[in-house]
Amino acid sequence: MSDSEIFVERELPMFPLGSVVLPGVALPLHVFEPRYRALILTSLSSDRLFGSVLIERGSEVGGDDKRTSFGSVLRIIDAQEDIDGRWLVTAIGVERIRVLEWLDDDPFPRAIIDTWPDAPCDADFPPLIQLAISLCLEVGRRSESFEDLQLALDLLDPDPTIASFQLLALSALGPSDQFAGLCKASTSDRLSFLCDSLRDRQADLDALEALNRRESPDE
Repeated sequence: MSDSEIFVERELPMFPLGSVVLPGVALPLHVFEPRYRALILTSLSSDRLFGSVLIERGSEVGGDDKRTSFGSVLRIIDAQEDIDGRWLVTAIGVERIRVLEWLDDDPFPRAIIDTWPDAPCDADFPPLIQLAISLCLEVGRRSESFEDLQLALDLLDPDPTIASFQLLALSALGPSDQFAGLCKASTSDRLSFLCDSLRDRQADLDALEALNRRESPDE
């Protein structure tokens, strides 16, 4: 069964998070709250799928959170249960989704969702992707994990849409910017947004470095 056949309008278990889950990107989860342990068991007993959206306000634990209506569906690719009932789960984002209706949270959050594919466009993707890679490297070169970033950028998916999400995940952008990128109408819009945001981030880092040099005492 293809992904396009899976993600028609349907009810899906939902795992709201304080981070943005993106298609084509793996997500490790340490699941300890009883309702989400129940969600994992339910997902494993069916098609191994669940959805996730960004929490706008509130906490991942305890409920009473305010959730966005856009996110991704994930497929569990590995799940290990600890002796105390907690789960160590690895899932991967598969498809962008919209929440049409939130259902009751008992026994765990659930929603009616449908798939939300990127709008068609005729952009020339390779130059946009190469520019985004270059900017990611420029921003990330100050990081201690720069070598890991270089390796990850070498393993981007050949599909431009999936690559655009992976680049968004590898960027130095925060959850609000990543969510904005997730919600862009098309792959080219997402890549353009990412490049603009990385240019802004680079300018901020350059300004901070210049300020630190001026304030540092002469050696």
